[in-house]
Amino acid sequence: MNDSLRGLAHQLDQFAQERDWQQFHSPKNLAAALAVEAGELLEHFQWLTESQSRELVRDKREAVSAELADVLLYLIQLASALDIDPIAAAQAKLKHNALKYPIDRARGSSKKYDEL
Repeated sequence: MNDSLRGLAHQLDQFAQERDWQQFHSPKNLAAALAVEAGELLEHFQWLTESQSRELVRDKREAVSAELADVLLYLIQLASALDIDPIAAAQAKLKHNALKYPIDRARGSSKKYDEL
């Protein structure tokens, strides 16, 4: 985990400790909270056109920013609870996806790897 994420994880741990919330932060509960927050993020894009979703007005952009923060915070807490380095996990996943989606077959295609 890089220093920025480690520092954020430490701040989250301290925030929860000060409020005695660790008792609620099981991996199951954190994963559920993450899914809920991702749904709240998605809600801001529901019914928007592709173009509208790319050009959010300031108030909508601020609301989306707050939901993105919630998703990131729960993701970091979940990674911390499971002792998973999210940066290392993401880098490993990128390598895996590069094998599943070779440039020569995947470029410009939205097909799933098993349909390429």
